[in-house]
Amino acid sequence: MGKQPNLYAFDHLEGLAATLRTYIIQCQNAGFERHAVFRVAVSGGSLPSMLAKALLEPSQSGPDDVVDFAKWEIFFADERAVPLDHPDSNYKVLQDELLDKIPVHMGRPKVHPIDVKDLDDVQELADQYQEALMQSFAAKDSVKLPIFDLLLLGCGPDGHTCSLFPNHELLRESDAWVAPVEDSPKAPARRITLSLPVVTHGIKIAFVATGEGKRDIMKQIFDTEEGRSLPCGLVNEGGAEKVSWFTDSIAVEGVAFPRRGSL
Repeated sequence: MGKQPNLYAFDHLEGLAATLRTYIIQCQNAGFERHAVFRVAVSGGSLPSMLAKALLEPSQSGPDDVVDFAKWEIFFADERAVPLDHPDSNYKVLQDELLDKIPVHMGRPKVHPIDVKDLDDVQELADQYQEALMQSFAAKDSVKLPIFDLLLLGCGPDGHTCSLFPNHELLRESDAWVAPVEDSPKAPARRITLSLPVVTHGIKIAFVATGEGKRDIMKQIFDTEEGRSLPCGLVNEGGAEKVSWFTDSIAVEGVAFPRRGSL
């Protein structure tokens, strides 16, 4: 058996948030050492509010517990083809839950939203977002895939992540960094998403999954053969020990896969 992802479970969300903070700061500081910036991709949903809970708390343990947003570059793991102020926009969720709440002394991250002039053409929207990645990560012909310092992802009740859905043809995409989605089974139908190889190529990949509503899909992802072919299962397989799951006890109740005790 190859190396496996790390599964952490917490009795309370406060413990989850504190450990997630430590993990993200470790990833941040490693990114600073590599190239003086921290390049991160984030999903929407309930993730931004958990990030705020984890990251906006005052430092508790000195200089090694500092979030330096001024050196962050934030991309979106997926985005809906809607205006940036639309309720379905992942940018708006991140802005409302995290970006607008960052105190001045913590700095301002560089954020890469979609170019709204291309909302009517998701292929062009995906191409333009890929161009934005190229400008940060180097030209596509000089690197096969961008390497994020960290991807922060969610898990849908069907096992989807980013806008990569079960049994969708995009799971086989191997060339594009960013792909268009015209037929998302979850509204809105039109979106863009990072491709699976980009996700699994990240230096670190973190999922946050909490609540009773995640229990069935977590059991499927971690304990069944079928779950390995779901998008989240494919990330587990491709990312192996680079992947860490931050969950609460309710979400993994009945899951047989072994938990880790600490980072």
